[in-house]
Amino acid sequence: MDYKIHQGRNVKRFREMLGIKQEALAMDLGEDWNQKKISLLEQKETIENQLLEKISEVLKIPVEAFQNFDEEQAVNVIANTFGENGIGYQRNDNPIFNPIETILKLHEEKIALYERMLKEKDEMMSRLEKLLEK
Repeated sequence: MDYKIHQGRNVKRFREMLGIKQEALAMDLGEDWNQKKISLLEQKETIENQLLEKISEVLKIPVEAFQNFDEEQAVNVIANTFGENGIGYQRNDNPIFNPIETILKLHEEKIALYERMLKEKDEMMSRLEKLLEK
């Protein structure tokens, strides 16, 4: 069965695996990005290389993962890496990156995201307390 590579869906899958919301990705991509633009981007079959490289940098996922995974491969990587049955069939015609490294990067990215969110919450609480004092 032939599967079409859909780069936008691959961006969405990897973003979701990392537990990153569209708003957070938009924020990391720069001020001319917002949640709506990320949503539209994830619907695109093909994404410009320069933009893919920027997304790759932000998500810490190799550009090749977005370019080369077809539907079946992306689903298998997600299922085998994060599902209850971590070991099982995985079609791997063109290995792209080491799954162990990916898992470690995902955990590091999640920790960094949680730390950033906690810092933002603390800053917001501090601002609210100052406003209440006035």
